Amino acid sequence: MLVPSAALCEGTPHFRSPHLEQRAREQGVAAAWADALAGPVAQAVDEVDGDFAVALQEASGRTILAVDRMGIRTLCYRVDGDRIRFARRADELADPGQGIDPQSVFAYLYFHVIPSPATVYPNVFRLPPGHVAIFEGGRLEVRPYWSARFDERAPEDFQRLKAEFLDILRQSALRQLDGTMAACFLSGGTDSSTVAGMVGRVSGQAPSTYSIGFDAQGYDEMAYARIAARHFGTRHHEYYVTPDDLARSIPSVAAHYDQPFGNSSALPAYYCAKMARDDGVTRILAGDGGDELFGGNSRYAKQRVFDAYRHVPGVLRSGLIEPLVERTPIRSTALGRKAASYLEQARMPMPDRLGLYNLLLRLGPGEVLTREFLAGVNQGGPLRAQQLVWQQAQCDSDLNRNLAFDWRYTLAENDLPKVCLTTELAGLSVGFPLLDRELLEFSMRLPVSYKLRGTRLRWFFKEALRGFLPDEIITKTKHGFGLPFGVWAQQHQALRALASDSLRSFGTRGVVQPAFIEALFDRHLPAHPGYYGEMVWILMMLEQWLRHHAPDWRLP
Repeated sequence: MLVPSAALCEGTPHFRSPHLEQRAREQGVAAAWADALAGPVAQAVDEVDGDFAVALQEASGRTILAVDRMGIRTLCYRVDGDRIRFARRADELADPGQGIDPQSVFAYLYFHVIPSPATVYPNVFRLPPGHVAIFEGGRLEVRPYWSARFDERAPEDFQRLKAEFLDILRQSALRQLDGTMAACFLSGGTDSSTVAGMVGRVSGQAPSTYSIGFDAQGYDEMAYARIAARHFGTRHHEYYVTPDDLARSIPSVAAHYDQPFGNSSALPAYYCAKMARDDGVTRILAGDGGDELFGGNSRYAKQRVFDAYRHVPGVLRSGLIEPLVERTPIRSTALGRKAASYLEQARMPMPDRLGLYNLLLRLGPGEVLTREFLAGVNQGGPLRAQQLVWQQAQCDSDLNRNLAFDWRYTLAENDLPKVCLTTELAGLSVGFPLLDRELLEFSMRLPVSYKLRGTRLRWFFKEALRGFLPDEIITKTKHGFGLPFGVWAQQHQALRALASDSLRSFGTRGVVQPAFIEALFDRHLPAHPGYYGEMVWILMMLEQWLRHHAPDWRLP
């Protein structure tokens, strides 16, 4: 089959069909995609592994779009009458002077990102992970070709599963190497250390590892990265991000994204990738995915504690526990307040319960946002979108439903864009060995009790790697690239000036109440820099993005 005249093929797809893999090698990936998509579209896409985004316009007039299961690659589109346009980035499809969607701005303030299928532009959409879109005869159909389907087995032989797991890890690391200098991010956590160790084992050479530190108490984790580097004999490189680095790079990093992006660890990730690029690296591997595949988020253990309340007999809940906690003097004690908080959370279903921890909801949308802005948005939209994603996973256990939910909201919408776009800005390509399809499928048939044993997070993952990873890393608590922005914004003149100017400028756009801006910066941030620094950050990054992409936008 001839390759369609208009095609977008991104990523590193691996075709399971030997014929298509040969076609890709000999005539290019676009030719292989054209052959594959000549048949049933969803089935054809599901037979492709790796990270990819593909858009083909066939001679018949049909257009097919698809992205990989985890959303490593992105694809945006817009429909103009009987024509569909597509691009890797949302801003490539926006018209000059394009307006901004207020509902997407609200989603950004709620999630700190804008989850698919929306983008910041009202007529531009992003294809969700694991989805295909078919445009034919002026009609668009978007549907999933893959969704999480867990095989919730009883506990199996640990040693057999361990051997299978380690073999898959080796193969997934090998598949991500491209023959150039082997290089990895190394935070000192379980995931990045595992990737670095496996890369060294399968490549036969000491990989280069790159770590970021912060000269701020409670934020630096460099000691664990050094432990992993010594243990695996990597060629280790370190860089300590400074407030000057942030003040200098925040505008350019914010502008590089195709829509507002508020994950503060993007800046450390950028400096880590930049250090690698300056060292001659062209491709770097990241450890994202281990927590979400194998049960490593502390929230999973917390939710299990709340979910346990559902198994208390109803007569005991309504006849004793709740009256005792809510209608007696016990409620005014410290223990009573804790018990009341537990009951409030335990009685709320997931994912609604997550709203109790949401920064915007805790501060109060009516206290933060203008009445005019709130009048034009659906405040229940983000929760409804979360509820739909929550229901999609095919499983019986709460834990697996949590995992599948995080594949969308933590990985596809947040962590992966952070890594992909900051490495791109630094001039690197990036791979994710822990998101390999074979490892994903292994995780979906791993017994639930092997992921979360009691409240012990990622039990199987850690036990299977005992002896491979240093004990200090297996037993450490999760930290990551936490950024001491709130602390630094109080101490560093240039960073404080950038934040102040950004927030006060954003306060003129009609979204946030100017009085809240003043209180946030002058009172709340000095009192609680770690907590309120997050809100300062997301407003600052939104303003910096608008200055580059939509400088004149204001609420009408």
